[in-house]
Amino acid sequence: MARSAEPVPGGFTHYFAFNSRPLSLADDVPCTLLGDEFSYLADGDVVSLTDDGRIRALFRATSEHNSILLTEQCNNYCLMCSQPPKKVNDSWLLDEAMETVRLIPRNTRSLGITGGEPTLFGKGFLDLLHQIKNWLPRTSLHILSNGRTFSDVAFAEQYAAVQHPDVMIGIPVYSADPARHDYVVQAEGAFDETIRGILNLKRLNQKVEIRVVVHKQTYEGLPALAEFIARNLLFVDHVALMGLEMTGFTRANLDALWIDPADYKAELSKAVRILRSYGLRTSVYNHQLCLVNPDVEPAYVKSISDWKNEYASECGSCTRQSECGGFFSSGIQHGYSRSIRAFT
Repeated sequence: MARSAEPVPGGFTHYFAFNSRPLSLADDVPCTLLGDEFSYLADGDVVSLTDDGRIRALFRATSEHNSILLTEQCNNYCLMCSQPPKKVNDSWLLDEAMETVRLIPRNTRSLGITGGEPTLFGKGFLDLLHQIKNWLPRTSLHILSNGRTFSDVAFAEQYAAVQHPDVMIGIPVYSADPARHDYVVQAEGAFDETIRGILNLKRLNQKVEIRVVVHKQTYEGLPALAEFIARNLLFVDHVALMGLEMTGFTRANLDALWIDPADYKAELSKAVRILRSYGLRTSVYNHQLCLVNPDVEPAYVKSISDWKNEYASECGSCTRQSECGGFFSSGIQHGYSRSIRAFT
């Protein structure tokens, strides 16, 4: 994707242009005109054009939050899934990902892989990792997975054998109680497979992040989960305690999930205190700064992706807005804490 006024380079089968067709482009070369609604696109972006004329941005060069959606299939069915799984053959997404990687600028600092459950593609997933390693050798990689596939020792070993120089895999653990975790992910036996997957990965010296989404089903057990992680998984590389995103299955299960973050401030503080006391690198994501206790602030991170980040009307006069991660756009639309207040 380029917006330069210079003559367009030759050799491509299709071109995009803003508002008017470039004069230097031959009449017989296909060209799609983009209107003002695509003004956010910039040099270095990667976009796709479907047969029915739909345009999707696959990579935005100016963003620090780029992820490749590898599949919408999943072997979990989480109550709060922001990308509800579909039982469809979407292997075309893997093919698209392989092509996208070759177009991403080589100076890209970081890239994510998400789903669904990316590891369900097995060899295809591993082939993509090899592709990324070869084409983007200096790009850090962050993979979101439920970890269950890594309970297979052979698969974990194949993953480690890729030898990507800078890759972290983020795996959710929602409770120290296996039954509670399995309920949240709606998959019997998931807890055991996830923990075995984490153990296999760390035995192979792979970087692992544990991710915990805080909601009505998980907040009370946060301190116990922190103790479980500290006593049994002390070797993990990072723990992320995350606020709820008001989209996907969350909206359908809102009564079972929503709790005002102001009402679990004590549990969040205790969990952070436990994890940090054991030397675990801990971050608090997707929360508003005015809804966490001061003792949580050293772990607080502005984390919401730029393309879905907003602030509430109450935030307009806040003197600390530049430090605050704000809200998911879906949170502004579908409801947020009664306790939001501006720092003055």
